Formats: sequence, C-alpha cells, structure tokens
Amino acid sequence: MSEEHSTPQATIIPENEHPIREHQLDREALKVLYRLRDAGFKGYLVGGGVRDLFLGKKPKDFDISTDARPGQVRNLFKNSRTIGKRFRLVQVFYRGNKIVEVSTLRSHSEYDEEGEGDFLASNNTFGTLDEDAFRRDLTINALFYEIENHTVIDYVGGVEDLNRGIIRMVGDPGLRFHHDPVRMLRVIRHAARTGFAIDPDTFAALGQHTDELMLCPASRLRDEILKDLHSGASSAWAEQCMASPLWSTLFPFYGPEVEQADKMRSMLLNMLAEIDRVHQSSTEERPVRMDDHFLFAVLLLPWVSQAFGLPGEERLHGPAFHELNLALRDGVEEHFGAPFNIQRMAKERLCTLLIHLATLHHAGGNGKPPRWLKNKSYYAECRRLHDLYLLGQGEATGGIAVEDFVQPENPEQEVTVISAAESASSHSHGRGGGAPVFSSEPGGVFGLRKDRVV
Repeated sequence: MSEEHSTPQATIIPENEHPIREHQLDREALKVLYRLRDAGFKGYLVGGGVRDLFLGKKPKDFDISTDARPGQVRNLFKNSRTIGKRFRLVQVFYRGNKIVEVSTLRSHSEYDEEGEGDFLASNNTFGTLDEDAFRRDLTINALFYEIENHTVIDYVGGVEDLNRGIIRMVGDPGLRFHHDPVRMLRVIRHAARTGFAIDPDTFAALGQHTDELMLCPASRLRDEILKDLHSGASSAWAEQCMASPLWSTLFPFYGPEVEQADKMRSMLLNMLAEIDRVHQSSTEERPVRMDDHFLFAVLLLPWVSQAFGLPGEERLHGPAFHELNLALRDGVEEHFGAPFNIQRMAKERLCTLLIHLATLHHAGGNGKPPRWLKNKSYYAECRRLHDLYLLGQGEATGGIAVEDFVQPENPEQEVTVISAAESASSHSHGRGGGAPVFSSEPGGVFGLRKDRVV
C-alpha cells in the first residue's frame, strides 16, 4: 500500500511552537472561517497562505478549505459564485474587489497512485483532511491552519521542510510528475521564490521526466511561464530553471549547445533582475503592471539579438528591413509562438518591439529617435525595451523608470458622442456616406441617443 493510501497520523503544532497568529490573517478570510465554524463546518486556511505566514511573509491570497460542499457554502454566503468544471470552487466577494476562494476538501482519487492511469481523472471526489493534504503538490503547501485552537496541522512533514529550507514533492515525485508534468515548473517556481534547495529525489525526478513537459497543453505552459515573469522573482526563476534540465526543454534556442549561450543567459538574467526590481516596487497605492507581450519580448531579446544580428552595425531600410522583419516573425512563431500558443495580437506586438530595437538603437536610444517612430503608440515600450537591452549588455547603469509601469487608479475610457451634423461632415467622403452612429432624434439609431454614454 502506498504512502498516500494509508491513514497517517497528523502532527499538530500548537500556537506556542509556530509563528502564525490569528491577527495576521486577512479580515475577510477570518469572516469566512468563523461563519463556517458557526454553521457547524470545519474551515482551514490552506496552501500558500500558511506557508507565507510561517515564513514571515504577507500572503497574496488567503485560500480556505472546508468539509462543507459547494452548495452548502453558497447557501452560507449570498455574496458568492461557483466556478470551475472539474472541481467546483466558491468565490466569496467583498468590497474592494476582494475575493476569498473556498474549496471543499478533496480526496486522493484525483489519479491512480499505483500508476495504472496516465491522466488526471475527469472528476474529483470530496475527501478528508489527510486525503486533501496528500493530493497537494509540495509539502510546504500542504499545511492547514485552524482557528479553533490556532494550530498548524501537518500530515506530510511540511513544517520540517519549511524549517530546513527544502522543496519536496508530496509522495513519489516521479509518479506526480508523470500524471501532471506542470508540477515540475511549480517545483522550480517555489525554489526560486523561497530560496530553498530542491530535495535530491525531487530534483532527480525532474531529469527523468523533463521530456514529458512538452506533452502538456501549450496554453498551460504559457500561463505558468507568465506567472513567473510577473512574480517579481523572474531572475531567480530563470536561474533555477537554467540549473535544471527544464530550461533547455522549454527554450531549446537557449540550450548550452547554442552559440553564445552563456552570454545570452547572462544578458537575460540582468534584464530580468531589473524587471523584478520594478515589480517589487508595486504597492496597493501604486500598482505596477507589465503587459504580457512586453515580458515575452524581454524573454526573447537575447536570443533574437544573437540569432538575427540585432541591433546590427547600421540601421536597415527598405527591402533589407522588410526581409529581416519577416525572418524575425517566422523565427518567433516557430520557436516560441507555436510551442506556447501565443495569441496573434501578442505576437504582433512583441515582434514590433523587437524589430524596432535596431531603429531606436541607431537613432541614439533616448536621444533623437525618428519622428515617425516617436509618434507611434508603441514608441514608449520600444524605448523601455531598449533601456533594458543596454542594461543587459552592461552599457547602462541607470534602471528603467518604475513610473512607466504604474497603473492609473481609476482609468476612465473617453467616450465621444458624435452629433448627426458632425458625423455627416466627417464621413461625407467616406464609406457609407454620412450616416450617424448617434442621433439626437427620439430613439436615435439602433435605440442609441446622442446624450447617452454607452
């Protein structure tokens, strides 16, 4: 009988032996926990919230597991909705766009632990606390905190691994990776974010199952990579990944056999370190956000620079520029777009940034760029990418401006209401004549009136 199918004895860590205190929990998460308790159910803070509090960090999310079924949770919280197909989660909404996710404890029957099945089951069954612990990926994410006695409940040795600084898979790492190879990326992620060492057995299994990673849906791999690029620990993630077999599997164009591989990796790590500095400056009052296509452009820049000779010794014009542009777009599609299912718009934008690196570089960077480029909507991003390029090459010491990535507090979309006369005038020579979109007449066109903001 495997470890997961046994009925283990939990280790209960009392309040005086762990650092978590109830006042550190999010107020809304406490409301959920206490309402579950008052209704006769068990509720636990789980996963990353327990891990981060144990490590003295402020959690981004406070997820909760309970023995209440999704329908029972919905009945308790009218300000909620149910999401998910394979397994139903309940999202409880509070003011300020705050969401607390509540899941029902799940069993280990997510897959056949003896290895007879190769894929995740099409459905999940509700389970007990110990079964829920053993179906989780990492020991440090399989801990529970309960508010009744303020104890931490540990079935898998997660507290010891937290104290020792170890990233270890729950159960047999080879089987866990075989059933869901994306778990390998999560091992790297948490090692990067915590600075912990990867357990030897877990690391060995990474090498044995690396090839299975590309069997995962491309969109899943893309989304996992984006999590790390947005994390504020992307440089540590890339460094951990480069030290494992996963890097060459995910990005063979950065493999050790590629010309100038070490130089490209060093350049990428320098740029990602600057990206992390900007992300880490984000606060609730000044939230920082980088677009996905910009981060993809950063990830590809060292390879593109090497493979396509950018920025080159001189700026290309006319047919030469057009030829290079087509070659770059084909290369990005073959090596990155198709393998990671990158959306067309994102590919267009990242390729635009990459191809104009040379234009901006030969114009003197922030000096006197061509007027036509400066008037483009993507000029600001081109400038930021060029600044990162110089940092990656060691040609600049100043960092990129955090203010360039701060999101406005309440962005408002401008709505232009066009009168019938203005519309007729502006479209008198255009397609379709002067038919107005909005009208001052009762009822307007398609029921839309001039004085309505849509």
